[in-house]
Amino acid sequence: MTDPLAEDPFDYQVTKAGPIRVSRGGRVVVTVAGRAAERLAAALEQAADDHERQLLLAKATGNYKRGNERR
Repeated sequence: MTDPLAEDPFDYQVTKAGPIRVSRGGRVVVTVAGRAAERLAAALEQAADDHERQLLLAKATGNYKRGNERR
């Protein structure tokens, strides 16, 4: 089976003001701000690997539980 998160990964950018821009395919999908951005930034820092970061970003966008995201 193919892993859609590996083939088309999410990218993210933490802005100076604090919000996190999550994009996929060069387009911004969602901007996470406030306490949710703080929690997401902390979770992304503590993520064990890139796959775990991809799952966190997918969950932040609401684009998760589409199949076999877990290993």
